[in-house]
Amino acid sequence: MTQTPLKPFLRWAGGKRWLFESGQFSLPSFKGRYIEPFLGGGAVFFELQPTNALLSDANGRLIELYTVVRDEWEKFEQLLRQHAVAHSKNYYYETRLKRFRSPVKRAAQFMYLNRVCWNGLYRENKKGQFNVPIGTKQTVIFPDDDFQAWSKALEGATLIQQDFEIAIDAARRGDFLFIDPPYTVRHNMNGFVRYNQHIFAWSDQIRLRDALSRAVDRGAKFAMTNADHKSVRELYRGFGQHTHIARYSVIAGNSFYRSPATELLIAK
Repeated sequence: MTQTPLKPFLRWAGGKRWLFESGQFSLPSFKGRYIEPFLGGGAVFFELQPTNALLSDANGRLIELYTVVRDEWEKFEQLLRQHAVAHSKNYYYETRLKRFRSPVKRAAQFMYLNRVCWNGLYRENKKGQFNVPIGTKQTVIFPDDDFQAWSKALEGATLIQQDFEIAIDAARRGDFLFIDPPYTVRHNMNGFVRYNQHIFAWSDQIRLRDALSRAVDRGAKFAMTNADHKSVRELYRGFGQHTHIARYSVIAGNSFYRSPATELLIAK
């Protein structure tokens, strides 16, 4: 695990690359498997590049993309470059509506939309259809894109679409879990946030804490970022070491509103 860190290939709301760039977080040493149940943009995974990993997410399209990059990166990159050549506002919305049968074509569509949609946001309507408008960034292929390197980094990873609790329950002694859940707090929107087309409720936060408690009892280590909110701090009172870490919000459309804030880092 001495490789040069890789940047993530996805723009993803809530991505954690800034954790390393800010110098506020360093990964602990561990001997077992790396497990990440809320994969998202995979910034921590690509920073570490473990040779043995379990990567999962509730978003099946996301897991399909990672699988294609791992197994068919050359065909995938070829298709993505075709999207880059054809890109325009009209092409974006036409492509957003298409339904492909081929996993590699679906993955290239997913990546193309991610690169040029608004702030890299992933959002689905109740029918499971991607519905994010086009953004201001129009670059589809970057000079430092290295799909071969990303593919190689993923060689030792098991990729599964599944509930986070199943992934956490797979952790054993010596394993390390990095946890980055949707930041639900007890009183926002009546205690839930929408996670893709799914709801991530306050009851899921409780379920997450209980799963992590079981994993620690089995000898696993974890680090989790979460909302720095009273309800979350109370939920994890007496469990793990709590650290407040500074970050800037990057979701706001206007940079004026991208204000400094804090997140809660809990590790054990």
